[in-house]
Amino acid sequence: MNMNLNQLAILQQLKSGMDRFRAGHPKFPLFLKAVSQDALREGTIVEINVTTPEGKNYCSNVKLNAGDLEFIEALKNLNNH
Repeated sequence: MNMNLNQLAILQQLKSGMDRFRAGHPKFPLFLKAVSQDALREGTIVEINVTTPEGKNYCSNVKLNAGDLEFIEALKNLNNH
């Protein structure tokens, strides 16, 4: 896979941002690890709830299927390289 310098710079920015996020929210990666080891299987419902500082609430959920699990596995493999 050939990457140009711009693509490498973007990847470095993403890595730097991820490192800052992990440092600022140390429990969240642990939560994701526990969920990925125990709860991600076909039929699992993942719900996301977002509340703004003003109290406005957004909520959505997805029921995982086989294709979703393949995508999640590919993301996990990216993280291991």
